Amino acid sequence: MFPTRRPSLLNKLVLMSLGILVILLGSIFLLIMRFEDTEEKDQALATYGDFEQDSVVSASIITPRDVTIEDYFDFMDSLVTEWQGDLTYSLSEHLLVHANPWIIDSLANTDYYRMIARDSFVYDQKKLHVLRAGASLKLPSLKEAEELRQFLANLKLDINIPEYKLRIFHKDSILHTFPIRVGQNKKKYLAMGNRLTDLRTLTGTGSIVRHAKDPDFYNPVTHQAFYTTKRDDDQRTMMPQIPWIETEINGTRNGQMIHPTTNPKTLEKAYSNGCIGTKEADGWVIYYYAPLGTAINIRYDLYLENGDILPDIYNKKRGL
Repeated sequence: MFPTRRPSLLNKLVLMSLGILVILLGSIFLLIMRFEDTEEKDQALATYGDFEQDSVVSASIITPRDVTIEDYFDFMDSLVTEWQGDLTYSLSEHLLVHANPWIIDSLANTDYYRMIARDSFVYDQKKLHVLRAGASLKLPSLKEAEELRQFLANLKLDINIPEYKLRIFHKDSILHTFPIRVGQNKKKYLAMGNRLTDLRTLTGTGSIVRHAKDPDFYNPVTHQAFYTTKRDDDQRTMMPQIPWIETEINGTRNGQMIHPTTNPKTLEKAYSNGCIGTKEADGWVIYYYAPLGTAINIRYDLYLENGDILPDIYNKKRGL
């Protein structure tokens, strides 16, 4: 047998020192890892905070399914409701769409006559897809939302009846000009109002007070509901779902609406029962550039800035 050697006091001290050193190094390593983990979390919170407070970062919403025109407004309302609680600004459908202006183009391209031009007959526009599953919608940052809010607050509509034109202004700049139809120059009994009605489009100033996003359709003469329409090409289709815009003029809500016509051959004519008619595609654009409260001016100016004189379609020069 070999004799055993007891460890000296010096060896014991060395071993104890090495143990303490290992423990200290382990503690330092854990502190570093914890600090880095905390830093990552703080950085993530700072990014979210930038989105909320300093508006540096915007976010994206991924469309979970295909969305048709029939359920488009419900879907957009659900997005506004879902995200509003996480935002420090007031989100709206108009604000969200202006952050994603391609949506307006997609909606405008569902116009029956645009589809026909692409050799596509559409019987029921409500069944068309306007958003596809996987589409990315930008959720604006606080700064972007404020810029959009200011933009929308400075929009106004200008309508010159004898010119058959509707213009969208941002401050003093013209953004869009659309052809329209206006009310006929006569009086007629309308069952809807149960009275003899002056069909001429009324002039004055006011604002947009209501959007009818899924309007019902009634013949104002008979007050009978209808669901289909005969197009300019003699084809019959379902009535399209495009918002109707109600105006309040000179403090009175007289039922004078801005809405699309399914017969664009009647544009640039005094043809309606008082409403202002537009193309289907133009109706979508006007809707998104006329949020509630948008100022509107409806005028009757025969003399244009370029020197042209328009036909006096309502015989106003003769005082009739």
